[in-house]
Amino acid sequence: MQLKTTQHQGWTPSRLREHREAHGLTLEAAGERLRQAATRHGLSVPAANFQTLWGHEQGTVFPGPHYRRAYCLLYEATEPELGFRNPLPGESQKAEIVISDLPAPADPAADNAAAHVIEEAFTKVSVGGITADGSPQALLRSRVVDAWRRRHGGGSPKPILVLVGGYAGSGKTEFSRFLSDITGWAFLDKDSLTRCIVERLLVSLGGDPNDRHSDLYLKEVRPLEYRCLMEAAWDNLNVGTSAILSAPFITELKDEAWFTRLENRCAAKGIDVAAIWVRCDPESMREYIEFRGAARDAWKLGNWERYADGLDTDTSPPTAHVTVDNRLGSAISLADQTREALKRILT
Repeated sequence: MQLKTTQHQGWTPSRLREHREAHGLTLEAAGERLRQAATRHGLSVPAANFQTLWGHEQGTVFPGPHYRRAYCLLYEATEPELGFRNPLPGESQKAEIVISDLPAPADPAADNAAAHVIEEAFTKVSVGGITADGSPQALLRSRVVDAWRRRHGGGSPKPILVLVGGYAGSGKTEFSRFLSDITGWAFLDKDSLTRCIVERLLVSLGGDPNDRHSDLYLKEVRPLEYRCLMEAAWDNLNVGTSAILSAPFITELKDEAWFTRLENRCAAKGIDVAAIWVRCDPESMREYIEFRGAARDAWKLGNWERYADGLDTDTSPPTAHVTVDNRLGSAISLADQTREALKRILT
C-alpha cells in the first residue's frame, strides 16, 4: 500500500537512501531483503520493486504500514530514525535495548540477557513505564518473562488469562501475537474465531453481514460473539494453558463489576488475570484500517468523523493493568525489534 506524502509530519525520505547505502545495498538488493524480512515476520510481503523503493527514497509516495515495519527490521532502526515521522516524547531511546550489542549464542548468560530484553521492551511500551515491583504492571511483566523462562526449562505452571483490548486498528492483534511469540500462551483472536458465524447470523436475522454498529449487532450478536471467545479461553485455562484474548473489549473493560466477576472466577480456579489496553492515535488507526481492507470496516471509513468523535483515545479503561503506547505504531515497531534481538541471542 502506498500513501500520498503531503500530510506526513516529520517525513524525511532521504534517510531511507542513507540507510540503504550505509548497508551497501542496491535498490534491487534492498527490495529482496525487504521481502525476506516481511516473510520472516509473517507480514504481508511487499512487491518492493525498484520503482517503489525509488519512490520512497525520493518522496513521491509514503510507505504503508507493512513497508515501514519491513524497513525497520531490515535496517534495525526505528521509524523516527528512518525519517518516517517525528519521535514521540521519550521515544528516541526506546530501541536501545534491542539494537545494541548482545551476547553471542554460546554465552552462558544468554538466557538472562534474553529475559532482560523482554523485560525492557515490556517496560518501554507501557505508558508511564513500570516502576513499583509489586504493581499490577510489574506482576504482569514478571509473568511474561517467567513464561519465556518456562519455555526454556523453568518458570511457574500457574495459568494466566490476558485480555488485550483496544479500538479497531490500534495494534491489539499484533501486540497479542508478540506476547504469544514470547510466552507460548494460546492466542485467541475474536474475529478469527467468530467472524464466519457472526456474518451468517447477521444475514439470518435480516441484517448486513458486515454490520458492527447497529442495535441488531450490538444487542443480538455481539454478546454471543464474546461468549464464544470466553468459552474458548476457559477450554484452554481449564487444562492449564494460559490464554491471550484479542478483541476490542471496550464495553467489558469499562465495566468494573464485569471485570471483578472475571477476577473472582479466575481466582477460584487458581488462574491469574490481567488486562492490557493498546492506545493509538486516530490517524494511525485509520491508516491501518484502510490498509487491511476488511469489509466489516466499511461503515467506520464511510463515517470516519462520526466514528472517531466517539473514541476516547486519551483515557484507558479503569480495569486496565497496563496501557501500551502504540501511537504512530511505536509499540509494534519495538516488538518487531525485540523479536530480532532474541533471535540474535538464542540462535
